[in-house]
Amino acid sequence: MPHLPLASFRPPLWGLRPSRGLPRSHPISTQSEPNGSAISQRNREAKQKRLRQKQAALEAGIAQKSKSPAESSKAWTPKEIVLYEIPTEHGEKKDVSRPLPPAYSPQYVEAAWYPWWVREGFFKPEYQARLPQATRETFSMCIPPPNVTGSLHIGHALTVAIQDALVRWHRMRGDQVLWVPGSDHAGIATQAVVEKQLWKERGVRRHELSREDFLREVWKWKEEKGGEICEQLRVLGASLDWDRECFTMDAGSSVAVTEAFVRLYKAGLLYRSRQLVNWSCALRSAISDIEVESRPLPGCTELRLPDSPTPVSFGLLFSVAFPVDGEPDAEVVVGTTRPETLPGDVAVAVHPDDSRYTHLHGRQLRHPLTGQLLPLITDCAVEPQLGTGAVKVTPAHSPADAELGARHGLSPLSVIAEDGTMTSLCGDWLQGLHRFVAREKILSALRERGLFRGFQDHPMVLPICSRSGDVVEYLPKSQWFVCCREMGDRAAKAVESGALELSPSFHQKNWQHWFSHTGDWCVSRQLWWGHQIPAYLVVEEHTQGDAKDCWVVGRTEAEAREVAAELTGRPGAELTLERDPDVLDTWFSSALFPFSALGWPQEVLLHSMVRDRQGRKMSKSLGNVLDPRDIINGVELQVLQEKLRDGNLDPAELVIAASAQRKDFPHGIPECGTDALRFALCSHGALGGDLHLSVSEVLSFRHFCNKIWNALRFILNALGEKFIPQPAEELSPASPMDAWILSCLARTARDCERGFLTRELALVTHALHHFWLHNLCDVYLEAVKPVLLHLPRPPGPLQVLFSCADIGLRLLAPLMPFLAEELWQRLPPRPGGAPAPSICVAPYPSALSLEHWHQPELERHFSRVQEAVQALRALRATYQLTKARPRVLLQSSEPGEQGLFEAFLEPLGTLGHCGAVGLLPPAAAAPSGWAQAALSDTVQVYMELQGLVDPQTHLPRLAARRHKLQKQLDGLIARTPSEGEAETQRQQRLSSLQLELSKLDKAASHLRHLMDVSPSPGEL
Repeated sequence: MPHLPLASFRPPLWGLRPSRGLPRSHPISTQSEPNGSAISQRNREAKQKRLRQKQAALEAGIAQKSKSPAESSKAWTPKEIVLYEIPTEHGEKKDVSRPLPPAYSPQYVEAAWYPWWVREGFFKPEYQARLPQATRETFSMCIPPPNVTGSLHIGHALTVAIQDALVRWHRMRGDQVLWVPGSDHAGIATQAVVEKQLWKERGVRRHELSREDFLREVWKWKEEKGGEICEQLRVLGASLDWDRECFTMDAGSSVAVTEAFVRLYKAGLLYRSRQLVNWSCALRSAISDIEVESRPLPGCTELRLPDSPTPVSFGLLFSVAFPVDGEPDAEVVVGTTRPETLPGDVAVAVHPDDSRYTHLHGRQLRHPLTGQLLPLITDCAVEPQLGTGAVKVTPAHSPADAELGARHGLSPLSVIAEDGTMTSLCGDWLQGLHRFVAREKILSALRERGLFRGFQDHPMVLPICSRSGDVVEYLPKSQWFVCCREMGDRAAKAVESGALELSPSFHQKNWQHWFSHTGDWCVSRQLWWGHQIPAYLVVEEHTQGDAKDCWVVGRTEAEAREVAAELTGRPGAELTLERDPDVLDTWFSSALFPFSALGWPQEVLLHSMVRDRQGRKMSKSLGNVLDPRDIINGVELQVLQEKLRDGNLDPAELVIAASAQRKDFPHGIPECGTDALRFALCSHGALGGDLHLSVSEVLSFRHFCNKIWNALRFILNALGEKFIPQPAEELSPASPMDAWILSCLARTARDCERGFLTRELALVTHALHHFWLHNLCDVYLEAVKPVLLHLPRPPGPLQVLFSCADIGLRLLAPLMPFLAEELWQRLPPRPGGAPAPSICVAPYPSALSLEHWHQPELERHFSRVQEAVQALRALRATYQLTKARPRVLLQSSEPGEQGLFEAFLEPLGTLGHCGAVGLLPPAAAAPSGWAQAALSDTVQVYMELQGLVDPQTHLPRLAARRHKLQKQLDGLIARTPSEGEAETQRQQRLSSLQLELSKLDKAASHLRHLMDVSPSPGEL
């Protein structure tokens, strides 16, 4: 089955096969608009300008309304929660026979649908193969396996939202879709959780149990408590084939892991060696590079560490004197941030060109603790400008020193044990002490011997184990390593040759950089939970001196025994084999997950990292990590703060995080619902730069859900119970307004199709938001209301309303599956043929099938009508006409242009909240006493004011408004210009105020004309 993994550097998204459709040489920008014509572009720019002016006016205090949700720090208004309380068995279809509640409530909408979808098998490729629209093409993808111990954060939610939108679109399109769920066994994290539980509940340590007994406890925990992530995936609406759920410790995955290890070993890409590894003393295990957090310290910093009895100071440089052998008064002072490693020093190094030490080349120094002789060596890697220019060499505990020591043939001394205590090589006075306790004892000894030369603040980067919070030690260990350079070169070449496609392609540079800077990977972990390494030590009864250990690799012990027999020339039955007790790094199996589940990918999709609205990376210490469930269900600030306290932040970080949380969410997080969260996440250009997400943005999409909800309530009420839909191909618009909305619908379908084919989901969300909100709700529904008051109701608009609802919801379904299903199920079925049981398996509207409705020229004409509507509304606002419905006349100097408006006179009056709308002949004089507004150089709009406005009452109001705005304008002008975004905002406010003042002056002049009064210089 062809498929492609969808992956990401952060986090990965695994998935599918390349889509058919638009050629990839023509990517669709996330900034693209549905209609690319010059006139429509001009209209969009004008509308955007008006929106900017409105925002500036809000900021200037002109409007009395509060700021937009995204900008406001005020409390949001809690919405009424409506619950679905009709008794429904788990997996039974939801009862949709009752009327819709008055307002959208996520808890009501999202209830009961998911279990029904799963029970009916809608998410299984076998079901999809029977769909009427089946294409016989396949689309397969697996989820990046999250840790079984954890819970999904907002970054995971982005991955799920993108994957599920693509999966649902392909499924509705007719492709056979397989989306495989799975989770990662999380070796370190899971073992730690179970160990803590055993100690808390039974007072038992891991090593008091046999390996088999402990693993039984882990499996028991996994079955009882390891399903939180799966439940979160269901809440997010992820349409996964749960019957194919995988776990990285399942039998199938274990076979794949063993096979990969054996093959890599036989290919010479996996080897055993004694090297320095990242070691966590708290975990008693090696860890990977990505589990090492590089924490910058500005200077002296106290840290509380696991198993350390007292806080430990870091960010200090200690100066220690090494006496020169044979010269009583000569010494070489070295600086070190790790005095506890002094017993492991085997040399002191200086730069060969450092004149301060030229006379000491080849001399011996006395170790300040043991008095042993150490060579003073020269090496160009030493940086003479740092500190004293002399460095101690500790090959067993520093990667840089290990390289230097290897160049000079120095033997390493390992002085720190696996548990973080000092080894026997340090002598009885230090052996067994915690390394940071030993540090203080070593410093005291140096002081006593007169060899301590002081300390000073020293900015440094401290390696911290992200799993335990302990300081990472570099210890020499015999471990298994994967040769990554050769495989990295192959991965880089696969992209270069086109064998593997990255989407979007601009990630190729990062891809090449990553694989050109990768080192060998230590895959051994000193744990019990995980895939035990399939390698065996051949135990010889008579080991010759320090002969190298003999290791063999096999899929089974029997296979390994055969290899050992061939290697040693002895009968296999006589050999004693001991299996390596270590397990493989969890990522060894996680990286194999897409391959073991689906095979080799054809494409990798890389998506953005989610940041907060200030552009900061999500971090527990910043208090800005968001649990998707808190956004979906809403949460009080108190609960958010409790979650922080229950975490593992140190006291200083907790104070910072709690303060930031109170600032960002002073009133908690409102209930937004799953659909709004998914739509918000997909609305960003997720394939581009980092995604800045705010809760207020998600809340705005909940309001969008409510708009759709109210639109369907209106449509269902208009259709009534006896309505019979026409087939879409037979629907012919009966009026220009009907033709316009159907054209908008066809264009939306086209843009959605383009967005899905190019995986630019932001284009899809923009098109759907624009259609539902600005085309259907704001314009067509308002325009059609007076038409539907006629009895009997004309059939044309009803058929159009049904098609907008049916097609619009199917277009929306991949992004808002719960809302779309809830509303679509209440629509009457089209005649002929069995209807789809669910919107998630209903045909996705194709652009081609709706192309006959698309009339770009008509849309361009109606955009001029909308400009007239905006002009009329502006006039009504200026003259404060709240209830009056004034007459309106339009006049164009171009005779052909008048016909453009003639077809839309009735909806123009309706949308402009005016009375009768007529056309004034091109050569006719302007009506006396009517307000005037220019739409363009050729089109004028006139609005009747006589009898509707009292000039004597209205002029003082205009004067008061003008005085207030002029005062604000003067203040802005007097303000010193700033730079960047702040200055841009200031200029926008200036422009808005000047425009508003101009309108007020023109209105005042017109009102004076109505009074037939000449204005005096002092008035207004």
